[in-house]
Amino acid sequence: QVQVVESGGGLAQPGGSLRLSCAASGPIRTIYAMGWYRQAPGNQRELVASINSDGMTNYADSVKGRFTFSRDNAKNTAFLQMNSLRPEDTALYYCYALATDYDDTEWKTWGPGTQVTVSS
Repeated sequence: QVQVVESGGGLAQPGGSLRLSCAASGPIRTIYAMGWYRQAPGNQRELVASINSDGMTNYADSVKGRFTFSRDNAKNTAFLQMNSLRPEDTALYYCYALATDYDDTEWKTWGPGTQVTVSS
């Protein structure tokens, strides 16, 4: 089955940067889209950014101009570069991949999440 795992979370100071990675693995034929959601305690999960197979990106208004989402299609990996971090960016960040495997089964697979904490 298709699996996704995130990495790169941690503690950053306000104004600092972190780079999250999302790696998809398994019998992947095609990844159509990847994306990041986040969820802070007491809040609903919200979309942060997404990217399709053509490299077109979509960002939440709250992160536009600060976060950059990119993909390495050859490695089935995506990256979220987060700059100018704010305390309100503190959340558990989840990556997903929308993919088909070699049996043409479609998967929307989520990773377990990586914690991002922005605090001085």
